[in-house]
Amino acid sequence: MSAGATSVLFVCLGNICRSPTAEAMFRAKVAAAGLQDVVRIDSAGTGDWHVGEPPDPRMRAAAADRGVDMTALRARQVRREDLTAYTFVVAMDAANHAALEAMAPGRAVRMLEFLPAGIAGPADGDVPDPYFGGPDGFADVVELLDAATDGLLAAVRAQLDGARSPA
Repeated sequence: MSAGATSVLFVCLGNICRSPTAEAMFRAKVAAAGLQDVVRIDSAGTGDWHVGEPPDPRMRAAAADRGVDMTALRARQVRREDLTAYTFVVAMDAANHAALEAMAPGRAVRMLEFLPAGIAGPADGDVPDPYFGGPDGFADVVELLDAATDGLLAAVRAQLDGARSPA
C-alpha cells in the first residue's frame, strides 16, 4: 500500500456472518471506487469458535443475492495488534465493541455509526446477529451493511483526502 493509505477491520463474534459480509461488500465498493491500492480490508471475530471456517452458508447465499462473493474468506480471531494496525476497527454490535474497547480503549467504532442520514437502523445501534434466526435475518443484515458500508466509504474517502492535503 502507498503512503496515505488506510485500513479497515470489521469485527463480529465468530467472523462467519456479519463481519465477513461487511468485508466482502466493502472490498467490492472500494474496488469500484478505484481505491483498492490504498485501502486494506479484513475481518475477524472476538471469539475463536470458527477460526479457519468459511462464512455461514446462509450468509453467503444472502450476500450472493446482492452480488457479493464471500467464497474466499475464512474466519480468524482478532488479535491485540490488529487494534493498532488498522485505521478503522469497526464492531458490529455493542458486545463486540465492548470487547475491543477492553483490549484497546478508544480504538473501535460501531458499524451503524456509518449509516447515512435518513436511513434508520435498529434502535440499539447493533447490526443484529442472524446466526440463530431465519433467512430473513440474513437478508436484513445484508441490507443494513450495504447502507453502512456506503457511509464508511465516505469516511474513508475523507480520511484519505485529509492524508493527501498539505498541512
